[in-house]
Amino acid sequence: MSIEQIIVEKLRTLPLEKQQEALDFVEFLQTKTLKKEFSNQEQQPRVSALTLAQKWAGCSGG
Repeated sequence: MSIEQIIVEKLRTLPLEKQQEALDFVEFLQTKTLKKEFSNQEQQPRVSALTLAQKWAGCSGG
């Protein structure tokens, strides 16, 4: 049984109020993950469009 299936089974046994809390928590985790991914992208060095085009075309550039 997958983790997803186990979560769904357990979630179905909870009262509606607790299901809403679980949904809120999942949405919190999604937001946290997206912020982390966005932060990691910002830390990567910037590459110019010219450099990318040169690499794509097989040019050495400069």
